[in-house]
Amino acid sequence: MRRRNTRGWSTATRYSIASAVVITALALTLIALLVPVDKFGSRATAATAAAPAPADDDGLGTVSTAFGPLTAADRDFVRKVRLAGLWELPAGRQAQQRGTRPAIRTAGDHLVDGHTELDRQVIQVGQALGIDLPNQPSAQQQDWLGQMNRAKGEEYERLFTQLLRRAHGKVFSLLAGIRAQTRNSMVRALATSANATVLDHITVLEDTGLVDFDGLSDNVPPTK
Repeated sequence: MRRRNTRGWSTATRYSIASAVVITALALTLIALLVPVDKFGSRATAATAAAPAPADDDGLGTVSTAFGPLTAADRDFVRKVRLAGLWELPAGRQAQQRGTRPAIRTAGDHLVDGHTELDRQVIQVGQALGIDLPNQPSAQQQDWLGQMNRAKGEEYERLFTQLLRRAHGKVFSLLAGIRAQTRNSMVRALATSANATVLDHITVLEDTGLVDFDGLSDNVPPTK
């Protein structure tokens, strides 16, 4: 009689232990599933918040071309390369004529040479891909040219250097994204060429010794 009670108690104990193990395993599995999801959600939210502002959308979506898919971001990039030349070419010519420092005139030479070639390329890309390109600088770019027209002497040279260096810094960051993501071979080739040109211009502008690096932020107006 005592032996049967002991066996019954042992069996019940074994069932209790097994049930506890199952429940514990289920709880640990649930925790393991929930924690990564929560952490992943936090990372995704942070990544989204840190993502750059989207490109201007012309509403045409992604279209097929002989050179690969052409997205709204691709077209926006091509138009921005064209816009850059529309104000940086005249800015470069002005620096060639008005610069008193050799380094300013050298920067002007590089701007003119670089954007003359880049403008030729971007027009070819626009024609091949059917992208409507701007034919005059934006209102902001016209304002920059106006500021330089009104400035004189050293004020002009510092303003020229700062405005152009800030503009090239913005384009440089845009280039990296387009070069990495585009699936269109013509856009990729343009981004590669533009990258070399922009880096050259950043270098010669910094070689003037007039760049105020603390003032390159969008929150800091250029010195007038």
